[in-house]
Amino acid sequence: MGHLRSSLSETMRSKSYNMLRLKAIAPALCALGAVTFFAGKARAQSTLFNIPSTDVVAKKHTYLEFDFVSHLEPHSDGGFRAYVPRAVFGVGKHWEVGTNVAFLDAESPDQPVELQPNVKYQFYSNEESGVSAAAGGILYAPVSHRAGTDTFGLVYTVVSKKVRGDHGPRLTGGGYGLLGRADGSGTLGGAIVGYEQPVHRRLSFVADWLSGKNRFGYVTPGLSLALPRASALYAGYSIGNFGRKNNALFVYYGITF
Repeated sequence: MGHLRSSLSETMRSKSYNMLRLKAIAPALCALGAVTFFAGKARAQSTLFNIPSTDVVAKKHTYLEFDFVSHLEPHSDGGFRAYVPRAVFGVGKHWEVGTNVAFLDAESPDQPVELQPNVKYQFYSNEESGVSAAAGGILYAPVSHRAGTDTFGLVYTVVSKKVRGDHGPRLTGGGYGLLGRADGSGTLGGAIVGYEQPVHRRLSFVADWLSGKNRFGYVTPGLSLALPRASALYAGYSIGNFGRKNNALFVYYGITF
């Protein structure tokens, strides 16, 4: 699952961490087993960019991913680089568990390293109707340089509808809430929206959005490219719901085996 893929923050820890994604949503909010858009061997995805998908990793399978997020300016002008490796395991029918580890390279030294264990349960799936639903959560826990950074949780639920046809889109919607968040850290929940549109046998347009004025509030449009061996490359650009220069390039590669 992922990133409601993974965000770190708090002000650069605020703006910089803002970009470390949700994907488990979680980043929850972050993870395989559902209908996908690509020909050949199917690869379900744990997340779109920042929002969790309704897919889960198949039992006894593993999904590995590496995320790179960057505001492309010098550190002195607010630029940063975020690195988020993640692993997700199918542990049972419709269940997956995983963890993300978020590292931030910014002007301020001693940025926290954040561990993000997560879980997702696909509680409904109907391939005939193209409808699936899932719920999950992720814990955001700083494990180094913890001063000024709190530990909190994110919970979410999402529902998706795949439109019939080779180029039929998949629509995802849902909501998320934050538990144990420190006062003054922004809104405590919001909406989840996602859209996936196949444009070629291996290429799709992907966009997702989390509402709210907090570290998770971003819209990210981009492209996904299905690659051999049940892998894929995603590239997009995240734009914050608030704040000047609150935006970043977002690239990730994921593989299932």
